[in-house]
Amino acid sequence: MNRKWLPLLLTVPALALILFLLIYPVGDTLAESFLPLDQGWQRYVAFFSEPYNRTVILRTIKIATITTVLSLIFGFIAALFITRCPAKYRTPLLILSVFPLLTGAVVRAFAWMIILGRKGLLNNLLLNLGIVDQPVPMLFTSFSLVTGLVYLFTPLAILSLVGVLDGIEKDVLDASSSLGANPLGVFTQVILPLAVPGLIVGGVLIFTGSLAAFATARLLGGDRQAIMPTQLYEKAMVSFDWNTAGIIATVMVLVTLVAILAMGKLARRFNPATGG
Repeated sequence: MNRKWLPLLLTVPALALILFLLIYPVGDTLAESFLPLDQGWQRYVAFFSEPYNRTVILRTIKIATITTVLSLIFGFIAALFITRCPAKYRTPLLILSVFPLLTGAVVRAFAWMIILGRKGLLNNLLLNLGIVDQPVPMLFTSFSLVTGLVYLFTPLAILSLVGVLDGIEKDVLDASSSLGANPLGVFTQVILPLAVPGLIVGGVLIFTGSLAAFATARLLGGDRQAIMPTQLYEKAMVSFDWNTAGIIATVMVLVTLVAILAMGKLARRFNPATGG
């Protein structure tokens, strides 16, 4: 056997596993939502004709976008702070920043329910300070859902950005300052463009994760703030409407692909070196 085929043969078991456990189930679900073709298209038309379904889709995209932007902002600030600290403090700070990933999503969601409830820590604080006269309804709102998702995914942004920001040589920043760039110019023209790969990777992970965050959405959003994962669960496991569940899954996959392509285009625009 020609030795040049050996590396390819070694990847066959892993590729077969991915094909069987990931690609085939997703492809089968997508195909079932379209078959038979005449009825499939009618199901899609009926699905998108419902105002509630369109509202859920738009709400999902809006919440995922807001979560992505806020998580990247907080993650960028935290990652920049960590990389500018002395070396002996970086590892402890990085461990603390990703500590939420060590707990389950359900535990984190319940913690926010305790904080944001009508008799929760935040409402008690506002009442004791005299800022409000009665508890503010914060739970089962877009605010509570976005808060939980940002808390859930900001560590991913930090992990995506720490390595990129740490790789920016201090000599590059000093050179840009010596050439007349002010601190804002150094940030916008040097640091930010060089951090684009980390921002794109973090943005894709956060956006796609927000689209599929069922536990957090169910516990913090409830029925009032239903998004596509909770609607998919309801159709598949409560109503046993597998045709509609397949349509929702298809829409989620398409939204994910569009988001990945859009972020890749942004990466090539703001940092051509990232483009293939």
